[in-house]
Parts: sequence; C-alpha cells; structure tokens
Amino acid sequence: MKKPKISLITISYNSVSTIENTIRSIISQDYDNKEYIIIDGGSTDGTQDVVKKYISHIDIFISEADRGRSDAFNKGINCASGDIISLINSDDCLMEGVLAKVAKQYDGVSDIYCGNMILWNAKSGFKCRITPSLYFPKMPLFCRPNHQGLFVTKQTYNKLGGYDIKMNYAMDLDFLIRASTAKAKFKKMNIDVAVFKLGGATSESIFKKRKEYIYLVRKNEGTIFQAYLFYFFLVITQTTKNILKLSGFDVIRRIRYKKFHIK
Repeated sequence: MKKPKISLITISYNSVSTIENTIRSIISQDYDNKEYIIIDGGSTDGTQDVVKKYISHIDIFISEADRGRSDAFNKGINCASGDIISLINSDDCLMEGVLAKVAKQYDGVSDIYCGNMILWNAKSGFKCRITPSLYFPKMPLFCRPNHQGLFVTKQTYNKLGGYDIKMNYAMDLDFLIRASTAKAKFKKMNIDVAVFKLGGATSESIFKKRKEYIYLVRKNEGTIFQAYLFYFFLVITQTTKNILKLSGFDVIRRIRYKKFHIK
C-alpha cells in the first residue's frame, strides 16, 4: 500500500496564545507526504503574525471572514488534496510521530480512521485517554466523536458532504451520524493521535446549545421525543459535572475514564 497523502487542517480565530504550539506539533511530524492548511477567520490579535512565522511550512493559508466553524472546516476540506484529512483545532496538538503511525493503518478501503484522544485539563493537571466510538445512531447517547483523532478520506467527504454550516458545536456528531447511516466503514486505530485541551466552544453552557442539539437529532430523522430526550441527557450530564467540579476535581471524568487515566 502506498504512503497516503495526509492533509491537516487548522481553523483559527484570535488564537494567538495557542496556535503556535499547534503549528509546531504538525510541521515537526516525521512524515513527508503531508499537506498543512490553515483557515483563519480574519484574526486581529496577532494570530496571523504567528502563522506567517511558519509560512514556509504551510501549504495553504486563507484569512477571511467566515460563517462559523463549520464553514471554515469546509473551506479547508475543499482545498485539501490528501487521501485522508484530519482537523486539528488551534488549541490542540498532534502527538509526536503520529502521522507515520496513521499511514501504516491506511488500507485504501476504510472511510474513517479513528484514533484515541488525550483529554487534558491544564488547571487540574488531569489527563485521560478517550477511545473513539465506531457507530453513531440518530440519538448518540454516550458516543465519543473524538474529531481530533479522526482521519476521513477525501472521497468520503465528497460523498457525504462537509459540515452543516447551521451548526457550531455538534457538527462533528452530525457528520458521523450521517456517515453511520450511509454505512461508511470505520476503522479503529490503537494510536494516541492528539491532545485535546478543555475549554473553548466545547465548555460553553449546554443551555446555549439547546436548539442545535435538538436540530441535530431531528435532521437525522429522529423524533421530537428523541431530540428532547437526548438534550435532557446532555443537560443532566453537564450539570452534574459542573456541580462536582466545584470540588476542584474532574470527578465525572475520573470515574468515566478511570482505566484510561494518564499520570
């Protein structure tokens, strides 16, 4: 099997404090058949200056206003020429030497390659390994999208379309539900792909995301009952986590991911 071309896409907006570590983690990979794309939303905080420091290592850099995260992801995917594509946010980092490991897993048959993600809470110091789910029903209770650990073939994006620009939080879940419905072939990789830092959009209040999560289930042919059941499940889960976090510990994560705890 030939070495696949791997496209890495980072979207950013006013990420001056974090994007340099992201860029370094990608350009330092010991894998030559890669392509790096940065889609910036028109940052005004110095992010573009950081990117330009490494411009010789970046294949495509676009900075312009967009319609949100999904729109930015889609711009990058449309530009990508790789066999497989990974989305690495501007506050996350690839693990050292991971692209060479992913390339060995490439079989030319699978549609979505799923690796592990390291969840890191910088404030508490807690780290754990989150393994990916390989199937996503229309009501994805307990599913783990792990989008920083996913490598999706360009052909799969062409077939299924990109990310729904109406969505700003659960666009990865929506894409994976559509992939499961279309019977895409998921392949699990026992590889730690990326470090995901807690914070940002994923840490925003679940109440702010209500319409989006209900829309997620309904657009994928779930009933209104299933949509609200899924949303209330998320409300209960996040509320419980927030209450317990007052103790200063990631209690829920320590319980849920106990066997994956990384010291």
